[in-house]
Amino acid sequence: MDSIMPLLDGFNTAMMGWNLFYCLLGVTIGMLVGILPGLGPTTGIALLLPITFSMDAIPAIIMLSGIYYGAMYGGTVTSVLINTPGEAASVTTCFDGYPMARQGRAGTALGVAGIGSFIGGTISMFGIVFIGPPLAEMALGFGPPEFFALMVVGLVMVVGLMGKSLLRGLISMLIGLSLSLVGMDPLTGNLRFTFGEPNLVEGLDFVVISMGLFGISEVMIGMEQAMHLGALPKVGKLLPEREEWLPTLKAIGRGTGLGFLIGLIPGSNSVIPAILSYSIEKKLAKDPSRFGKGAIEGVAGPETANNSYCGGALIPLFTIGIPSSPTIAILFGAFIMHGLTPGPMLFQNNANFVWAVIASMFIGNVMLLIMNLPLARIWGKVAMIPPAFMYPGIVIVSVVGAYCTGNRIWDIWVMIVFGVIGYIMKKIDIPMAPIVLTFVLGKMIENSLVQSLIYFYGSPLGFLGRPLACGLLVVALVIFVAGAIAGIRNKRGLLADDIDA
Repeated sequence: MDSIMPLLDGFNTAMMGWNLFYCLLGVTIGMLVGILPGLGPTTGIALLLPITFSMDAIPAIIMLSGIYYGAMYGGTVTSVLINTPGEAASVTTCFDGYPMARQGRAGTALGVAGIGSFIGGTISMFGIVFIGPPLAEMALGFGPPEFFALMVVGLVMVVGLMGKSLLRGLISMLIGLSLSLVGMDPLTGNLRFTFGEPNLVEGLDFVVISMGLFGISEVMIGMEQAMHLGALPKVGKLLPEREEWLPTLKAIGRGTGLGFLIGLIPGSNSVIPAILSYSIEKKLAKDPSRFGKGAIEGVAGPETANNSYCGGALIPLFTIGIPSSPTIAILFGAFIMHGLTPGPMLFQNNANFVWAVIASMFIGNVMLLIMNLPLARIWGKVAMIPPAFMYPGIVIVSVVGAYCTGNRIWDIWVMIVFGVIGYIMKKIDIPMAPIVLTFVLGKMIENSLVQSLIYFYGSPLGFLGRPLACGLLVVALVIFVAGAIAGIRNKRGLLADDIDA
């Protein structure tokens, strides 16, 4: 309760004319950055950081923070309407958001995403206000062994996204893991699978791969089908049906807690809570087969989780001075640039600044909710653009986005190659989700494993001496065994049905 009065003072500062204007400007730019495939909050903040040199610290950080969490809202739009993730965390939204759009429910998908994002973002702000410092102290003790174990749990959960064939899903997963090995070995510094190509030294870019697999391949499929199917389906109403509210709110609640907690873990990113949220919702669903075909929980959970993550990720920055993701690292640099040192003393030496920024995030979330729900129908009209005009536009935006990720023509060619790969995979019915998900988790697992083994002097038995890491690995084993048993039962059920037929 000691935080209430400082927070109220923060609202007084954040509501001042220019501060309020920069909050609106930041969330608006964030929406646009999120909508444009390939940019994302990291690139958006990095590009706009120089224009804050001459600004005061409070409006500068308010604007940059608005870009950060505003991009999480904007990334939903292209994921739902054109099956192209505007930023990395929106990949999972493609799985069910786009099928909902094809069913004429794009408005509902955008509406649910907006509501979930608002709830998750707002509650995570309360987390900063009331429970941030003690939770950040706990997260500080979360070392590489625990992080490795958490990633193993996420990797095992990918089993739930494998589609109809376990073998095809495993093939897709192995492709993703193989791609994550391209580049420099984190232990020895040796180059792996680069084939003498300098552009592969730093590995493949996740956003470029996902844009190709989901965006360019969809254009190719769409051009092929447009001759037969005609115009895209119309957008329906913004709110879910009455019977959908309860599962939607449950997914939002789970996504809020999951995103906030993962945000506290240094080294994580918004992709992880979105992945885990989608996996959890599918595991808990009475009919998991709905997922990938337009399940509303598959939109509500991940979208809530990636926005809730933003609030959690700011806690280590504000309280212990540790950036927990690449985007937060750029914000860290903005703090230093304006003469502020993130850490425990920030609340004491710059209390007015801290509480003004936190208050602006509450205001910014309200702005984004107002911008999203009324404008959802306007954005939905994108789906009605004739394919002859829309698909070239998608390609142009994707090319610009791919180039902006690294300012290299190379990334455009990589996107096109993975677009062709995605098109072939769709034709032969191999799921693409495990590729992008294991690509992200594979890099993190390798880095955490190497760090853990160095700490344990090369002995994997060291994990047994870390209770939390050991517990997470046991959870992963239980999930894997349970999934394998469920798969065997499903196959037996299908075989029995074929015999009866």
